[in-house]
Amino acid sequence: MEILEGLIGGFVTCMTPYNIWMAFVGCFLGTIIGILPGLGPSATMAILIPITFGMNATPAMIMMCAVYYGAMYGGSTTSILVNVPGESSSVITAIEGHQLARRGKAGTALGLSAIGSFVAGILGTIGLVAAAVPLAEFSLQFGPADFFSLIVMGMLTIVFVGGKSIPKSLMSAAIGLGLGCVGTDIVEGKDRFTYGIAELLDGIDFVVLVMGTFGIAEVLVSAEEFMKVEPIKVKFRELFPSMQEIFRIRWAILRGAIIGFVIGVLPGAGPTIASFVSYGIEKSIHKHPETFGTGVLEGVAGPESANNAATSGAMVPMFALGIPGSGATAVMLGALILYGLKPGPMLFVENADFVWAVMASMFIGNVILIILNLPLVPLFASVLRISYALIYPAILIICVVGAYAISTGLFDVGLMLIFGVAGYFMKKADIPPAPMLLALLLGPMMERALYQALNIAHGNMLTFLTRPISGTLLAVSLLMSIAVGTKAVRRARKIVKDEQN
Repeated sequence: MEILEGLIGGFVTCMTPYNIWMAFVGCFLGTIIGILPGLGPSATMAILIPITFGMNATPAMIMMCAVYYGAMYGGSTTSILVNVPGESSSVITAIEGHQLARRGKAGTALGLSAIGSFVAGILGTIGLVAAAVPLAEFSLQFGPADFFSLIVMGMLTIVFVGGKSIPKSLMSAAIGLGLGCVGTDIVEGKDRFTYGIAELLDGIDFVVLVMGTFGIAEVLVSAEEFMKVEPIKVKFRELFPSMQEIFRIRWAILRGAIIGFVIGVLPGAGPTIASFVSYGIEKSIHKHPETFGTGVLEGVAGPESANNAATSGAMVPMFALGIPGSGATAVMLGALILYGLKPGPMLFVENADFVWAVMASMFIGNVILIILNLPLVPLFASVLRISYALIYPAILIICVVGAYAISTGLFDVGLMLIFGVAGYFMKKADIPPAPMLLALLLGPMMERALYQALNIAHGNMLTFLTRPISGTLLAVSLLMSIAVGTKAVRRARKIVKDEQN
């Protein structure tokens, strides 16, 4: 009853014209930021913090939260249309979404993405409202060993997202882990694999790798057959998903929402891991997993639902414990402190009106986003009617500007071009880039968790098995490996049997 009263009070607070306007501005900015690769919600919110000085904390945080989940909406647009993920959490969307676009179903993919994001955003916000304190207390039980095991389970989704060949998928992952080792050692503080290049001390930026292996590589592959490629035909009646298609992906949306929210609650996990795990699960339970990579609706709806629900989940530890659940919530945490608020359990006591207003605004923000995005589907889809002679130079410009904006230097631009050439040869050899991107993201996080866990356990490796949460996650990982291995063996036997017949 107290939760319902608090939520009603939150709606009363945020239903003022000014607060609704701030939610709209945040949603609009977030959508644009999600579409444009290179900036991201964390950097955008960091830029907005000085602008919000002097503002009341409630409208300022309403705008920042809207930027966060708005970026999850917008990130799918360029992933689907031109195979350039605007956000790291949209990398998976590019795998299935762009294939749907090439088959003339760009509007369907964009529509399902928007609907899945809306439903999952609402469900995730309901979860945030109903279970903030209990789930935050549970997430606090996660130690380094448990987080390491969670990342191991996330890494095993590589075998799901890696296309048809498991060996090629693992090869791609190994390259990503190697790239993740470049930079400064987290224990000794010494540089490794930098070869005296100062720009590599901070490691290889994920955005640079994404734009190279997806954006530049896509341009190079398409340019190879430039004269044969025709603009994708988009029929008006196919600009929106049919009721049958929406009904088909209802369970994928629900699964994605649950997976995304639970993973989002865990500090440090975030929307990217949630989208990868969701895609892996959708592929593992699909009746025809071999069709993934050719444009499967569940492969768009599940991950897009997961990354939006994860944004709500990431708010749980930030509000209730003062622990950021992702990079974006870390920026918001700093903003809360600058506004004179104290994140943690006392926030619900001392500033209850603020917390409930921000939570209520997330319901309003998701409605604003669906109103903004669905009518724009025809506009976005019409981009595919433009000649590739104009589209691909634009992609190159976006990628170059995005890479330059990261460090305002040409080094990242050159690195992106190198990755673009490497991505071209990977595509020609049918080596999937997604596992490499996932490994680059999770590798440093896994290394840090491993060091911390072994330090706490004084070098005892059994800590990963004796801790209940860690042991359970490793057991699930083992079952996943057995299931995938069994499927691979059966598929190989079937191929051999068919060849013999």
